[in-house]
Amino acid sequence: MNKEQAGNLMKWATRAAILVASSLVATKFVAWWLSDSVAMQGSLADSALDLMASIVTFFAVKTALVPADDDHRFGHGKAEALAGLFQAAIMAGSAMFLALASIERLWSPKATGASEFVISVSVLAIVLSLCLVMFQSYVVRRTRSLAIAGDHLHYKGDLMMNLGVVVAAYASAQGYIYADGVFGVLIALYIVLGAKDVALPAVDMLMDKEMSDDERERISQIALGNSAVLGLHELRTRLSGRDYFIQMHLEVDGSLTVQEGHDISDAVEEQLAWEYPDAEILIHIDPPSA
Repeated sequence: MNKEQAGNLMKWATRAAILVASSLVATKFVAWWLSDSVAMQGSLADSALDLMASIVTFFAVKTALVPADDDHRFGHGKAEALAGLFQAAIMAGSAMFLALASIERLWSPKATGASEFVISVSVLAIVLSLCLVMFQSYVVRRTRSLAIAGDHLHYKGDLMMNLGVVVAAYASAQGYIYADGVFGVLIALYIVLGAKDVALPAVDMLMDKEMSDDERERISQIALGNSAVLGLHELRTRLSGRDYFIQMHLEVDGSLTVQEGHDISDAVEEQLAWEYPDAEILIHIDPPSA
């Protein structure tokens, strides 16, 4: 898949997320207003923050797809990581707010109202979130977008959250008045765990963390697979958005001409580019190390 096709997929994924989140915020607000359920309140707050995050993701993806320019020679891919950190921050804030409300409800429990409507809204949310998650999963597999992956985690969390709201509403209707507060606390914990999963990859990208050991070994094997390459050192890798950056020193016969060394470098670069499309690859030629 070329960059233009990947970019279009990423844009459609952000638009779909905004549409779904907007629909869920509207319906959940009505359900919360009628029921006074803290579990539904937490679900509403999460959907509202999901909407904010999806809007930020839309602009982050739009920025990340801008080609490199004179001021940003390595492109704009890290805009996706910044969006990931924003997503994690608002998820953590949502969890804290929900946890406090749930603890208060446990301290002063009461039955919630409009249980049937709450359940209906939550089932609608589950269906919409499931459709969105399936589409986002496809986009992440094809594009490796960190921003879309973060949004994907939000809505995977929504599936579990809305299921929890359904159970809490049903239990409360049956007279289990503590169920609403208990599920509110559990939902808050789930949001915190999701925030961690969004934040860590974003921090890794901003800190230029190396690619995985398996990926580095794969790169080394590709380079050393050229019979003219006698060794390899100073392998450096990083990821910015969906773009790979790979640097290395190749050791070749010291008696070769500059042109011959350049041809070997081009051959290795071509093979790496086949495995890592759109990667920026920088190769330095050295004589064999002592």
